[in-house]
Amino acid sequence: MSRAVLIVDDDQFIRKLIATTLEDVADFDLHEAADGEQALEVADREQPTLVFLDVDMPELNGIEACREEAGADLFLTKPFSPLDLLRLVDELGEQGP
Repeated sequence: MSRAVLIVDDDQFIRKLIATTLEDVADFDLHEAADGEQALEVADREQPTLVFLDVDMPELNGIEACREEAGADLFLTKPFSPLDLLRLVDELGEQGP
């Protein structure tokens, strides 16, 4: 069963890096947003299991967007390596839904 993942960053390169890292390692249905307001719209529509949310964005920043949704379980600071990202996804998978 595919799980929805939302990648939110105003930097298109970062969104592409995360998407490329995740696309071959799990059955994820990837969605992207470029700012916090767009993220809330996509999250309401897609109900993602996992959200990668940048903090410093235009319109609605990541902290404000996170407050509007469910909060945060873990975080990863930039710069990060794809391997760090995969470890985080593994850790979240172990925590369950």
